[in-house]
Amino acid sequence: MNALDPALLVNLLGFAVGISLYAMLGVMVLRNRKTSGPANANFLLLTTASLGLLWNVSELFVFIGQDFGFTGPHPFIAAAAYSALGFLPSVVVHSAQGEASKPHWLTFAAYGLSSFAAVLHFASVLAGGNAPSELALQTLTLGSLTLAAVLLTLNFRETLEKKTVWATALLIFAASAFHLSGERESNSWLIELVAHQSSLPLALVILYQNYRFAFADLFLKRSISLMLLTLVASGLYVWVAAPLLKYHETHDRNDAQAIGLILTLWIGTALAYPSLHRLAVWLVDKIILQRIDYAVFQTNFAGELESAESVEAVLDMLRDDLARVLTADKAEWAVYSEIDNLNNSLSAKNRTAFHVPTVEAPFFELSFSDFHGGRRLLSDEIQMVEAVTLLSARRIDAIRVLNERFHREFREQEFSKLAAEARLTALRAQINPHFLFNSLTTIGYLIEAAPDKAFRTLLQLTKLLRGILSSTSEFSTLGDEIKLIESYLEIERARFEERLIVKIDIPKELEKVRIPSLILQPLVENAMKHAISENRNGGEVRIAASTAENDSGSFVTLTVSDTGSGRTDKPSVKSSGVGLTSIRERLASYYDGEAEFRITTDPSTGTRAEIRLPHPKTASRQKRLPIQK
Repeated sequence: MNALDPALLVNLLGFAVGISLYAMLGVMVLRNRKTSGPANANFLLLTTASLGLLWNVSELFVFIGQDFGFTGPHPFIAAAAYSALGFLPSVVVHSAQGEASKPHWLTFAAYGLSSFAAVLHFASVLAGGNAPSELALQTLTLGSLTLAAVLLTLNFRETLEKKTVWATALLIFAASAFHLSGERESNSWLIELVAHQSSLPLALVILYQNYRFAFADLFLKRSISLMLLTLVASGLYVWVAAPLLKYHETHDRNDAQAIGLILTLWIGTALAYPSLHRLAVWLVDKIILQRIDYAVFQTNFAGELESAESVEAVLDMLRDDLARVLTADKAEWAVYSEIDNLNNSLSAKNRTAFHVPTVEAPFFELSFSDFHGGRRLLSDEIQMVEAVTLLSARRIDAIRVLNERFHREFREQEFSKLAAEARLTALRAQINPHFLFNSLTTIGYLIEAAPDKAFRTLLQLTKLLRGILSSTSEFSTLGDEIKLIESYLEIERARFEERLIVKIDIPKELEKVRIPSLILQPLVENAMKHAISENRNGGEVRIAASTAENDSGSFVTLTVSDTGSGRTDKPSVKSSGVGLTSIRERLASYYDGEAEFRITTDPSTGTRAEIRLPHPKTASRQKRLPIQK
């Protein structure tokens, strides 16, 4: 290769890469113009893409034309190309003003300078000369230096980093214009790179401004990938292909070998691209944008989300974590009853809002503002935010379902409790009139025959009624329940005397066990009604309690048995009688299927009613029982 080849190669590659990058920028802006940012950002980016394409396409045409023997480009093409290049510094100045509602006077001055240079280019062509105009390039050189100095002076609020970026881009352009205004043939590839490729740093600076093009990260990743690929391809050509092909010319020439070498290098370049792209992604995320690993963040966030037990906790966690990751000084969430009221805006003035996509109302919106450095969210950040808001929405939906289920179960428990209380109240009010009439008749008879016994019987009746009617608790101890039953049986013993035999076997350690109130009284009353009063010889009533264990745990068994004749029309466990029905339903409500109630009848031995309750120490539903006061 001769001395001019490196400079020629740099220019050809530079213009080809410039066309690719500016075309990619234009396509991305057009395809995403509704979500990429404010209107002025779209305008500036489209202007940048158009100017960059015009410059690079025209210059590439010039270099290719020279290779084919063209004496020079059409003069108006050259004038348009250099005019496009001259407007790029003005776009840099315009973008440096941020999102001001009205352009700064410096912006008008910059566009005026570029317009003046463009007029000089075309005037030179119309006067029969060539483009570019030497005066125009000299004007742009001095103008760029002046603009850089003024930007450094006026933009007091901007960081030194941004000022340095602006100044560097304008100084590179000033150097380019200065070189182009003089002798444009150069043997140095570095000078050619600075002179003809100044449009690339100008485009990057425009992307770097406050409003942040939403897809700038994708553009940077692709552009850096393309540049790395270009460097690899050109390096393989300069350091591998060219020396080998030059050495090959000294031997017997075989074009198949040369073609095979080129194809091999092409394949190697293609295989290297995935690694180059990963390197570009790492450079953009870790070095340029200094992002955290969003994949790791999403995984950790999903794990932390499981610990949130309320909708407010989920929204607070989402707000705080995203504000930290996105470097937003202000973050808040709001509630909306209708989804149409949401004020979503991917890029309002220094504010970004996201909808949390829950299934049902109320709906929520997250908003972030006052980003560090005035930056905007980029595409990967938007994608990450949408992912974690979706995770949060699903967690909110799950919490709502759990809360709804909990409230439904709570309401069911409350309804069951109210029903049990109503049945207990009905049971208290349903003191057998026949029993009362018989008791009063007995007391009346005893008043004449045995006044002392009548008085004791009256006291037992008073004690029984007071115990039944005054108690409002759903539960009582087994000892208190037995005392109530003993009062009832004392009254009945006054009626039946020696015809009634009562046996009560309650272990001392079970007297403190809590059982549903009046759960035994209906069973004792049934025994008196069907076994004693209908039997001429009377009978025996036995009340007992015991404990036992099985595979499911410990349980307490309460039994009421009698020595009746075992009539087939006696109530069974499936009877619809008020007393037995109340027992069955209350046991089901309190113990959720863990309690058992059955009645067995045998003509030879009598009737046995048995209630088996889970022991309070092992009952799984014990936490639902009222606390004994």
